[in-house]
Amino acid sequence: MEKRENSAKEGPSFGRDWTQGNILGNVLRLSWPMVVSQTLTALGPFVDLIWAGRLGPVSMAAVAIGGITIGLVVTTVMGLVMGTRAMVARFIGARDVRTANHVAQQSLVISLGFSIAMAAVGFFFTEAILSFLGLEADVIAVGTPYIRLMFIGSASVAFRMTSEGILQASGDSVTPMRAAIVYAVLRVTLSPLLIFGNEMVSWWIFPAMGINGAAVAMIIAYSLATVIMLWVLFTGRSRLRLTLSNFRLDLNIIWRIFRIGFPALVSMMQQNLAQLVFVRIIAPFGTIAVAAHGIVQRVEMMIMMPAFALGMGAGVLVGQNLGAGQPRRAGRSAWLALALVEAIVVTCSLAILLWPEAVVRIFNSEPDVVATTSSFLRIAVAGYVVVGFMAVFMMSLNGAGDTVPTMIFSVVMTWLIALPLAYYLPQITDLGIYGVRWGIASAMVSGAIMYTIYFVLGRWKRKKV
Repeated sequence: MEKRENSAKEGPSFGRDWTQGNILGNVLRLSWPMVVSQTLTALGPFVDLIWAGRLGPVSMAAVAIGGITIGLVVTTVMGLVMGTRAMVARFIGARDVRTANHVAQQSLVISLGFSIAMAAVGFFFTEAILSFLGLEADVIAVGTPYIRLMFIGSASVAFRMTSEGILQASGDSVTPMRAAIVYAVLRVTLSPLLIFGNEMVSWWIFPAMGINGAAVAMIIAYSLATVIMLWVLFTGRSRLRLTLSNFRLDLNIIWRIFRIGFPALVSMMQQNLAQLVFVRIIAPFGTIAVAAHGIVQRVEMMIMMPAFALGMGAGVLVGQNLGAGQPRRAGRSAWLALALVEAIVVTCSLAILLWPEAVVRIFNSEPDVVATTSSFLRIAVAGYVVVGFMAVFMMSLNGAGDTVPTMIFSVVMTWLIALPLAYYLPQITDLGIYGVRWGIASAMVSGAIMYTIYFVLGRWKRKKV
């Protein structure tokens, strides 16, 4: 295969050489559309939980559990996409656009296989999963059809995230942002209309679907965003141009994508499996505690998404600069992104610490829910203030293709720190349910320390993909 070919269409939004010029400027220009994209993506589940709160704690708990369960799908796809992102960024940095295109094609094949598998698992095993978590019967009854729909719609999630990863790794973060705007507008508009039906708007022709309407809105919104990004990729309106002509299945490339992405997949999947275990630990404390945990998860997502978006921008710059033979520049990109993230998360943490009740009342105003969730949020701030170190360095290592350390750190954080503390603190102290949140916060602080030490050592600079 011919190397260093660059016949790609150039343009102001995606033709920039990210391995040259001012580093801080590159971090900001590449990352701000990612921040918008990720924040808008988080807005959908955030709004769904607000509307579910109008239906009561049972529906709220079901939506919260649904978010955690479908998070397994999302994070598994993210793990697989990490391999694609690392390879595409490295080849773009080396000016080898043809190979970057070939990698992108093979990643879509992986997404197809994954979507089929997840839809089957969700369709047949959703009720068994919810029963295993020890939830109350009414939560299982309401949550089963909702989560089953979410699983069946996982194909739209997988293809959107894969397309987004391909575009961003090539240096085009604007197209995914535009698709995210369409997604957010459609989801936020459709969700209440499908949940409440003509009970909410007299002219709306569809009946109330309850929380199942939120799942349908998600599928429609994700699907349209996916169509937009695939259209851009296949029509050559970005740096890459995919085509099905002369397409061939390349098991070697698929294996390389999987080899790089598998540790990230394990890292992210086990974190979401752990979220289900957390629910199992929290469930005996009652539906209010489960609902409170779900609200904290949504607030956390709104903080994490911008942090990880800037981390993804740093990861693209790390990968492209390593491909261009500039490891020092790659490192500086990550440190500058970290400074930006910490400014954001510290500001958000301060606001949450001062006004947690106001944040909770966005979702639900029942006194018990407000009291429990506010205490959860105050504890969570201890982890939020250092999340930048974890988010930026994790995504930078993934962007370099050095994904095994991130897997190890994630396993240690989750299974050796967070879960043991979450399980035992309520039993051996008088913290009760709040011991669970202290366990999670302790793990986040530990993770920030581990990622920082490893990144400073610099072994990632010598990683081959």
